[in-house]
Amino acid sequence: MPGTIRIDWPERGTPDLPPPLALSELAARLAALRAAAAARGLDAVVVYGDREHAANLHWLTGFDPRFEEAVLLVTPTDALLLAGNECLPYTETSPLVAAGLIRTAHCASLSLPSQPRGTARLADLLAGALPKGTLGAIGWKWFGPDEVEDPATALDIPAFLADPLRRHARRVENVTDLLMHPAHGLRARVDAAEIARLEFANHMAAAALRRMVHAFREGQTDFAAVEAARIGGLPLGCHVTFATGGRAAQGLSGPTGQRLTLGSPISFNICHWGANICRAGWVARGAADLPPAAADYLETFVQPYMQAMSDWCAMMRPGVAGRAVWEMIQRRLPSATFGITLNPGHLIGLDEWMSSPICAGSDIPLASGMAMQMDVIPGHPVYGSTRMEDGYVIADAQLRASLARDFPEVAARCEARARFLREVIGMDCPETLLPLADTCGIIAPWLLDPAQVMVV
Repeated sequence: MPGTIRIDWPERGTPDLPPPLALSELAARLAALRAAAAARGLDAVVVYGDREHAANLHWLTGFDPRFEEAVLLVTPTDALLLAGNECLPYTETSPLVAAGLIRTAHCASLSLPSQPRGTARLADLLAGALPKGTLGAIGWKWFGPDEVEDPATALDIPAFLADPLRRHARRVENVTDLLMHPAHGLRARVDAAEIARLEFANHMAAAALRRMVHAFREGQTDFAAVEAARIGGLPLGCHVTFATGGRAAQGLSGPTGQRLTLGSPISFNICHWGANICRAGWVARGAADLPPAAADYLETFVQPYMQAMSDWCAMMRPGVAGRAVWEMIQRRLPSATFGITLNPGHLIGLDEWMSSPICAGSDIPLASGMAMQMDVIPGHPVYGSTRMEDGYVIADAQLRASLARDFPEVAARCEARARFLREVIGMDCPETLLPLADTCGIIAPWLLDPAQVMVV
């Protein structure tokens, strides 16, 4: 078949467990936040977290709230973590808490409704720990002047926290960008140890997706398909999606009992913290199984996408302006046919989408240490979609040398994946791009026969 070869999907073994977050790493992160806050003229920083928005808090502490909310108060000389009834014992998972470098306090108002209260009020805890000057609030997003009248004071935290902060302090500013901005955010660059953790997460998600795809059968329910993935125990970064049949156009749909019907489009993902592996194609064994109007799906839709993803890889080098990647995708995959609306690539962390240097007019250069998600999502009413969504890290010679020294097996697997992209699939993968998943480079357009994979 034009544009495909027949191969087994590569499997490079299960990585060793990555290193846990070390006390020294977290202490350095907390110190970096204090320095960034001082440079911004802040007297203290308040970091909010909940189950959906745990990434910033976890990056700073190694603790993520479960069931409840949590609040970290950071001054130049102190750090206090407020937690509810069920999370308070779990705060000990933080090396900083265990070492006494972050104090904890019980605030039952952060607990679930109807649970016992009776502890100090949140407002009193805040007033007792924070100065009255200028406070920075970190939630999970910041805003631009096209969205709100005053971006600096538009807070992205719940009113039950924002209101007492505003009553207590002279001024409260949204400083979420200190952690998440693609250009200067402290979380926007990773080191060798983080690459090892990201690779492990990508392996776990990719291996589960591979098991799921190779178990696809016509007539199978989406529940049975996801069950075949045997998803491991890593925390999910987002809900497992599975869109086919009557829900094919609802990309964020989870399993609902739909059956895999011959000639239907399909998309699905498995996402762990630090990894989102997603694919899309058709429940088919070849073009003959498609509706007649989509018979040229491979040539008209998938092959241009594949070439664009090769060009995307080629541009993943330090110094390339984000707008250049955006403009290349607009040329290669015009919106009239491919319908791409979101950024063609973004930063990934514990949150599936942190932020992105790639957008229209962006002067932000790609940089070494950026953990990039190849997340380019086409959609068409006739052709459905195609997808090759995996994780990568942009790495200059210094970062590659650090990875090879500290985690030689991780570095070797990344290099083997890069060779596979270049030599088997034909993609333009520069030495600055580290593929993190064994699925990198794999597009199987006919998902009842996944051994047929696209080549450039």
